[in-house]
Amino acid sequence: MQVHSSNISWIALLCVLGSCRNTPSDTVPSSADTIQVEEVSYQAGDSIRYGGDTMPIERTVEYIMGRFEPSTRSDFAVIDTDYADREGLYLRRDAYDAFIAMYQHALQDSIRLIIRSATRNFDYQKGIWERKWTGETTLEAGVKATAFSDPKVRALEILKYSSMPGTSRHHWGTDIDLNAFSNSYFEQGPGLKLFNWLNEHANTYGFCRPYTAKNEGRPSGYEEEKWHWSYWPVSSQLLLEAQEILTDTLINGFLGSDQASEINVVENYVHGINHDCKL
Repeated sequence: MQVHSSNISWIALLCVLGSCRNTPSDTVPSSADTIQVEEVSYQAGDSIRYGGDTMPIERTVEYIMGRFEPSTRSDFAVIDTDYADREGLYLRRDAYDAFIAMYQHALQDSIRLIIRSATRNFDYQKGIWERKWTGETTLEAGVKATAFSDPKVRALEILKYSSMPGTSRHHWGTDIDLNAFSNSYFEQGPGLKLFNWLNEHANTYGFCRPYTAKNEGRPSGYEEEKWHWSYWPVSSQLLLEAQEILTDTLINGFLGSDQASEINVVENYVHGINHDCKL
């Protein structure tokens, strides 16, 4: 996902704390608990990162693991239904601002981006995971996870497309699923047109695709998800925090969580992403 331009020598990505939104102390961490997006320069031909303001980023394990309610935080915004397929979805405000800018550009090119899923906290992800674990929801292949009696195998089958609670990028308020939950949708017709547009323009607004096809550079992690896009200026910082503070032993509180360490879920899944989405 490279943008090539002989007219672009560099672009800075900087959070100016004086211009970040003010938020109540009971919902946003103090400066001691925040990290700042550093200034980054890009040479001609590099991916361009959206230059909008980035808010303070909480670096607690509770935030990384989605153990909060986004509707109570003033650094999160409810997504207007002009941009989503239903009410009640939330994003970090900086990611939301970047998405709106991208949405408006896409609309000018007769492309309509629709957010199908956004922030999902620990409890939300637990519901998704346990419905699959118990067979209430079938897996993407059309079989029930209960068909796999070995708990490690069962967990691995779910992990093809669904995260264990506490390990999802959707906890962070930076990641969105767009338009459809099927790779095949993005391989022909309007879906292919949309996908090609995103590959050309999404990184201009700070969005990258973490779950590309597996290869030597990304041998582990979830299967390819052409619908999943991440607001890189924040999610790359949170990934660094996850590397420091998130461990397999912290992943608990749901059915099948005892397999987290067996699978090495943090290393293989949290960090098993497209390198373009890392610092």
